[in-house]
Amino acid sequence: MNNGLIRVGLLAYGAIGHEHNIATQNTAGLELMAVCDTNPDRVAAALELAPNASTFSDAIEMLDSGLLDLVVISTPPNSHFQWAKESLSRGIHVVLEKPMALTADQCDELIALAASKKLMLVVYQNRRFDDDFVTMRQIIRSGEIGDVYHYDSFVGGYSRPCDYWHSNAEVSGGAIFDWGSHFLDQILNIIPDDVAHVSGQNHKRVWNHATNADHAHVTVTFTTGKQATFVHSDLAAARKPKFYVLGTQGAIIGDWDSAGEPAVADLPAILTVHHNDGTSRVAPLQPLAPHEFHRSIVEYINNGIPMEVNALQSRNVVAIMQAAEQSALQNAIPVVPVLRRS
Repeated sequence: MNNGLIRVGLLAYGAIGHEHNIATQNTAGLELMAVCDTNPDRVAAALELAPNASTFSDAIEMLDSGLLDLVVISTPPNSHFQWAKESLSRGIHVVLEKPMALTADQCDELIALAASKKLMLVVYQNRRFDDDFVTMRQIIRSGEIGDVYHYDSFVGGYSRPCDYWHSNAEVSGGAIFDWGSHFLDQILNIIPDDVAHVSGQNHKRVWNHATNADHAHVTVTFTTGKQATFVHSDLAAARKPKFYVLGTQGAIIGDWDSAGEPAVADLPAILTVHHNDGTSRVAPLQPLAPHEFHRSIVEYINNGIPMEVNALQSRNVVAIMQAAEQSALQNAIPVVPVLRRS
């Protein structure tokens, strides 16, 4: 680093790589130095935003170039562990896309390696910064609906899954891993209680071109008796609300914005707060400042200020998803995940 300026490389440049490129350009303290992708069209797209960046088609060459203080790894999930390990071993800070890895053991190895080298390792849990989730969390923390004891989350509809790696369980980790990396992270952020057990169920009933489940259901039961569910479905002809949260003094429903067809998942939910006296209100969104995650990277590396997201949280999400997949193999028999507090 030079005068606190953190030199960034992007490993793989798809839609999420583009998002990181924009954030890097608009975050003081970050400078995009290099982009690596095997597809020259994607490299060209990156250069439209960062014309002075060095370009690579070989990831090892970029990591060995001496140009980087930090690398953002946006490769498919089954390669996250490999590339994070290669990067940390070279003394490079790491931002990983979701999920952190495909097993908790892999996550633990990366966390230990980062700690031994005093490097940052963090997962871009971008849905933690979504306008609707941030607003809903603020309402819950204010006490307006009392103590939350039941939390449902849902994403999907009735549609043919894509043919890309997202639909290949060997690469993505499966349907639970694909969207669960977002929604289970949100659940643990809302309900910090110890987890008693996890159950999961996968349905494979219609879409035989893909290996991901057509419909996946996860239930997390906490030692306090609270419960939370996450459903990802490509077989839901009628959508459930994105959020359905019950508290001791009220409830929150997050309805999908129907104006978002077909990309409904990319729009924030319409949040309605219901009170125990029968009244309700639509809650205006209270967004964070743009690129808050990337700003916090700079604060952490340069000043040691803790981030909203940390590697242990993302590791525990992987452990819960692993437990859910194990449960699904046993027809939803509960499994106790191996979680860590430190």
